[in-house]
Amino acid sequence: MAKKDHIERHTADELRAKQARGESQSDWARAAAMSADEVESVIAEDNDEAGMIVDWAQASVELPQPKAVLNMRVDREVMDFFRSQGRGYQTKINAVLRSYVEQMRHHDKR
Repeated sequence: MAKKDHIERHTADELRAKQARGESQSDWARAAAMSADEVESVIAEDNDEAGMIVDWAQASVELPQPKAVLNMRVDREVMDFFRSQGRGYQTKINAVLRSYVEQMRHHDKR
């Protein structure tokens, strides 16, 4: 994919402020007025979409596995650190453990 020199980055708060001010480079009225054929034509002209073929007949929905319930002992300092991060601390603990597992799997493949 070609590098795009016109990328702008904004925080979520900046985007909400722009939206509240009505600032947008998208012409939603024009997009809503386009026919399906016009949409397909615009997509076909987009270099980023070149060669992309999606076969929706073969698509499937993969539901995530439910999380396992685990009671474990950890150092108080570790628990205090994660709890000090606020809501979602258990999700963060899971992310740290997942990262470790992925690193170990990657290391084992060498």
